[in-house]
Amino acid sequence: MKKKYYIGLSLIVAIVILIIDQLTKKIITATMNIGDSYEVIPHFLNITSHRNNGAAWGILSGKMGFFYIITLIILAVLIIFYIKETKYNAFMQVAISLLFAGALGNFIDRLFNGEVVDFIDTNIFGYDFPIFNIADSSLTIGVIFVIIFMTTNIFHIICLYGCCLSPSSPHPSCQRKYHALRVFICFILLL
Repeated sequence: MKKKYYIGLSLIVAIVILIIDQLTKKIITATMNIGDSYEVIPHFLNITSHRNNGAAWGILSGKMGFFYIITLIILAVLIIFYIKETKYNAFMQVAISLLFAGALGNFIDRLFNGEVVDFIDTNIFGYDFPIFNIADSSLTIGVIFVIIFMTTNIFHIICLYGCCLSPSSPHPSCQRKYHALRVFICFILLL
């Protein structure tokens, strides 16, 4: 029989990600000045001390009040979504745990430092990717997991709660839930 909630697994994922995220950020701030960079893999990976007081790629720079409110709302929505929508699904529970840990990791930075510590600096096929951190990686992997779930279980998502699906028009409540999930993913990407 499948478990309704995989609380232990979810907590381990979230706590391990948070510890690694906060520990790596502490090491970077304690051992490097802003702008310092160490080459790890030539022409691919550097550790570069960087600060970001905005969202992804520095958008909405300096809008900390906005980020506090949005992040608290998203964290609450993630908890509600976990409880209501991920029953019996370990994969989605891990995805939500990754999203939660990533959002909380960057929220902790914003709350205590007024900015997010970034340090993973990659160059992928000649593209100098924006510098990021473990929390950002957790958010990205969580979103990828949700997308994988959505694309492999599209019929189940559209038919949540036994909604009837006719080929021409899904039940309106199913359309709202699916649209809400897409909007929610867009908000997560802002963090």
